[in-house]
Amino acid sequence: MQAHLDVAIGQYDGTVAEAMGYASRGGKRLRALFVMEGARLHGIAPDHAVWPATAIEALHAYSLVHDDLPCMDDDDERRGMPTVHRRWDEATAVLAGDALQTLAFELVADPRGHPDGAVRADLGLSLARAAGAGGMVRGQALDIAAETAPTPLTLEQITDLQAGKTGALITWSACAGPLMARADQKPLKTYGDCIGLAFQIADDVLDVTGDPEKTGKAVGKDAAAGKATFVSLLGLDAAKRRAADLVTEACDALAVYADAADSLRHAARFVIARDS
Repeated sequence: MQAHLDVAIGQYDGTVAEAMGYASRGGKRLRALFVMEGARLHGIAPDHAVWPATAIEALHAYSLVHDDLPCMDDDDERRGMPTVHRRWDEATAVLAGDALQTLAFELVADPRGHPDGAVRADLGLSLARAAGAGGMVRGQALDIAAETAPTPLTLEQITDLQAGKTGALITWSACAGPLMARADQKPLKTYGDCIGLAFQIADDVLDVTGDPEKTGKAVGKDAAAGKATFVSLLGLDAAKRRAADLVTEACDALAVYADAADSLRHAARFVIARDS
């Protein structure tokens, strides 16, 4: 996966391309895994599935670069390294993020990803919807607005916010395989919806209990900012139980695939067991 992304970025040169490569290194690659495993379950060849899998990692990298900017979360460290705007400057970070976003659509539309242009168009359309003003961007906007809201968000509001900010791209990743196969997306959509929310709850838990040396970023920021989170509203133990219940629901949704989906079951459990 990294090699495929390196080749895609390597067609360009200059500081922006260097920053793109820097921003896309490391990480858990969970979204790419969901694409590849969902494709495998539906008989899609790996050399086709790798294109949307690489695309979602490029898009995710863009979101992190922009999320770290001073006008957003203002973070100095990501994955144990200086954030892009600290390593270079804010203008380079904005442009690198922009370029990673457009690269994602270049990759998802590449004819080598699927021979049927209609399938590639559906992948691009659904990715745009997941990433844009009705999905991830909407979630980020709600998160920013919450920082100055007169009252903390409710549990329902936080769930809605995170379904966009974190969940939309995870659900797209889970559904890409059946979409490519023109198969029923419902089992993997349920899986993706549950894992997206469990992932964010686990992040909220790590913000309270995590070790910065392992997470690769600052912890305790939410509490310091007085932000409402799953942990602040549910309590630590109840938040952990909610995440575990979501993982169970996600795994149950995979019953139609029997043992063939065990890799996705392992990934689901990892989501709430991780320390970074």
